[in-house]
Amino acid sequence: MPRLLDGVFFAILPDAAHAALIKQQTRHLCRELGLTGEPLTVRHPHVSLYNLGSYECVPRGIVAAAAEAGDAVQMRQFDVGFDKVMSFTGRQGNLPLVLRGDDGIAGLMMLHQYLGLAMRNAGLGPWAKGSYTPHLTLRYGADQVGEHAIETIRWTVREFVLVNSLRDRHQYVLLGRWPLCG
Repeated sequence: MPRLLDGVFFAILPDAAHAALIKQQTRHLCRELGLTGEPLTVRHPHVSLYNLGSYECVPRGIVAAAAEAGDAVQMRQFDVGFDKVMSFTGRQGNLPLVLRGDDGIAGLMMLHQYLGLAMRNAGLGPWAKGSYTPHLTLRYGADQVGEHAIETIRWTVREFVLVNSLRDRHQYVLLGRWPLCG
């Protein structure tokens, strides 16, 4: 069996209390929406900002340039809020069920923009793509779910991180963290 490549990405992570709330809300939403089957539930809730690729061994140059970009971002803490759930398209039988937001994602959009500019300045331009659809993936399953309003899940974003996702071990290793101004 071939080894899964490790992913590297910038993200925001909910604090432990909100991560637990998101997992609890996922179970509730699955019952409420009548979702069936045994889905792969996301172990580490996060909101991706930029994907920096998949590697057998993460290049030090990528990590160094990412650290340079992270150091350059100056932004205040902000609240993020997700007020709807829906499926994205994907491989049949493996559709992502995600949280989305309207007004509650303005801070994410701004952080994405600032970080993208910093990445381009640090030599990571190929990974600093312009379009961005902020979301938090809850699970993967066979069911297609149309957009549904939910009670807003909200928390204060105090930092962003650089993650090395060890996919064959379902583990996250933080390669860097950058606090936002209080």
